[in-house]
Amino acid sequence: MPNVPYAAYLRVYEPLAAFPEPERSHWAAYAQRDRLPTAQDEIGHALAGLVATPPRAAPARESGDAFVTTVDGVLCVCPWRTRLRSWQALGDVGDWLMPQPVLDAALPPGVRRRAAADYSDWRERNPDARPWVRSALWHVPVRWFTLFTDAERIFRKSGEGPGPAAAPSLSYRTPMVEARRRVARGLRTVREAMPQGPLAEALTDVGRWLEEFHPRSLVELDYGGLIYTIPEDQLAADRSAADVTEGLAALAAGDAERAGRLYEELTDRWMAIRERQFAN
Repeated sequence: MPNVPYAAYLRVYEPLAAFPEPERSHWAAYAQRDRLPTAQDEIGHALAGLVATPPRAAPARESGDAFVTTVDGVLCVCPWRTRLRSWQALGDVGDWLMPQPVLDAALPPGVRRRAAADYSDWRERNPDARPWVRSALWHVPVRWFTLFTDAERIFRKSGEGPGPAAAPSLSYRTPMVEARRRVARGLRTVREAMPQGPLAEALTDVGRWLEEFHPRSLVELDYGGLIYTIPEDQLAADRSAADVTEGLAALAAGDAERAGRLYEELTDRWMAIRERQFAN
């Protein structure tokens, strides 16, 4: 299975106590498996749906899989919710930056319409449902870096992970309480400087999403498949969270010029990565 797509992920791992029964017991038993599926396994399942005849815009049933980790001795779970996320991704079709004929060939209009109708019906029965995972193709949204500090950065060189041919990896992890505090502080700073800007709206959206989860959750930013489009030396030098922290500090200090320069440099760097999707 190729290492695709080129996407980054923002995940929330909730403690078992956050889940009602019988889901809590399901995840407790699930975590005891000898082998737990990986992000690449989830991608493989999703791609299998796209190459089916006719293509499936979303799985027929919700996934029973999850990412699992332990935080201070407490088992925490991040359900995949692949079906829900697939439906929601269809709402972002306009952001996929692909020619209409290519989109229609991959996901015919009739398939998209049926999926949208299924989601609408499901949403009426499950109005409070939300995903534990957010994804972004070909980049990491600047607002995500607001949740982390450079000290929480976890970089592994190629070969340092599981297996002799392990690719490099880059991620951040922080307690939910810290993520909420940082996004609130960042939003306050941005609103004081530019109350109507898109960054304020984006931070508000992230903050509201985080409020949906247990306060003792873990928040993780994973560069995911982006590691296959960013050279390892650039990945090792990437300090985007530190750049965002510095920019917000400059904005809070009233140095809008420096804050703007840092923001422009950061967005230009990520735009250069996003434009690689159009390379041969």
